[in-house]
Amino acid sequence: MEYDYNTSRNHLILPEYGRNIQKMVEHILSVEDREERNRLAQAVIIIMGNMNPHLRDINDFKHKLWDHLAIMAKFKLDIDFPYEIPQPEEFAEKPRRVSYNTNEIRYRHYGRIVESLIKEALKLPEGDDKDTLTKLIANHMKKSYLAWNRDSVTDEIIFNDLYELSGRKLKAKEGLKLSEQKDFQKGKQLQQRKRMQLQQQRKKPM
Repeated sequence: MEYDYNTSRNHLILPEYGRNIQKMVEHILSVEDREERNRLAQAVIIIMGNMNPHLRDINDFKHKLWDHLAIMAKFKLDIDFPYEIPQPEEFAEKPRRVSYNTNEIRYRHYGRIVESLIKEALKLPEGDDKDTLTKLIANHMKKSYLAWNRDSVTDEIIFNDLYELSGRKLKAKEGLKLSEQKDFQKGKQLQQRKRMQLQQQRKKPM
C-alpha cells in the first residue's frame, strides 16, 4: 500500500491557496488548446477570488489574483493575461539594504523622537509657537521618564535634561508648569479601561 504524504508531494508555491488550486493550475498547463486554457484560467481566478472575499475591496485585487496564477504556474502559462504579469527576474532581486540610524541616544528613556522634536524646536523663531512646542516636548519627556522610572520627577530635572539635549540652547519659559504625575496616571488608566471595553465588546457573541 502506498501512502500519500505531504513530504512526497509537489512543493506548494503559494500555500495559502491550497493543493487543489495548485493541481488546477498544473492541469491548465497540460491543456494544449489555448482557448480552453483561457477558459479554465478564468474559472480558477473566480475560485481564488471566492476564497478571499474580504480582500475584494483592495485596489488591484483582480490584478493580484492573475499575478498569483502566473507565479503558481512558474510563469509558464501561455494564456491571454488581462494584466501585465511580473517577470521571474523580479523575484530573484535581493532586497535593498535597510539603513539603520547608529547615532548614540544620550538619554535612552526619552527616545530618539524627543531629540528630533528638539531639533525642530530650535529651528523656530522666538515666540508662541516655539514656547508651545517646548512645553509639549517637556511634557512628553516627563511622561517618558515616569514610564521608565518608578520614582517621581521634578519639572526642574526635565527642564535641565531638555537644556542639555538641546546643546544648551532650548530653555523652558519661566514659570512653566508641567502636567502632574497623577494626570499621566489618569490618562494611562483611561486607556486601559478603553482597551478592556473593546476586548469585552469583541468577546460578545454577534
